[in-house]
Amino acid sequence: MIKNIAHLRQDYSAATLDIADTRPNPIDQFAHWFEEALNAEVKEPNAFTLATINTEGRPRARVVLLKGFDHEGFVFYTNYNSAKAQELLDYPYAALCFVWLELERQVRIEGRIEKVSAETSREYFQSRPKQSQIGAWASPQSTIITDRAILDAEMERLEQQYADEEVLPLPPHWGGYLVRPDLVEFWQGRRSRLHDRVQYRLEDVGWVRELLAP
Repeated sequence: MIKNIAHLRQDYSAATLDIADTRPNPIDQFAHWFEEALNAEVKEPNAFTLATINTEGRPRARVVLLKGFDHEGFVFYTNYNSAKAQELLDYPYAALCFVWLELERQVRIEGRIEKVSAETSREYFQSRPKQSQIGAWASPQSTIITDRAILDAEMERLEQQYADEEVLPLPPHWGGYLVRPDLVEFWQGRRSRLHDRVQYRLEDVGWVRELLAP
């Protein structure tokens, strides 16, 4: 029998979100909240759920790590041969969702996506720990493998090949994406499920802020 979990709930009371107190630009508001997440020692505050859609109209989601943001948008890195990369090639739009439970907060982001430059990808790739660089070369991401030993053997081969080097070349199948947001929503948990929601929409005149019902 499936365990009954209907009773699991928590009332939120850590903070409030007044639209009058938010920044005019959602990137600035995100930066403010992200800094508070860091100060609160939220575990992996840069982790977010990335949602894409395939050619059959089926949505797919996975957790990835944010590696940079500015007024252009939000940057993450991945294998360009992966399933998500193929989906982004077919439909270059994505949705991001950050959840910081320690602060009872959520941020949703939607927008068009594009690849960053090879130089930007190379700069970040070569700043990663050496084992992470090797792992990017070793893994044929999203393909079916018959045994974990295949990955271990490839890792060992690459470790030997690059034993005397601390920096590996950028794999041709690996790099970054920039999500250019056109919608951002900030959510703050409140009592009785009457949460605070502030939405930013990008219009011709710039960013428009709106208060949403929970």
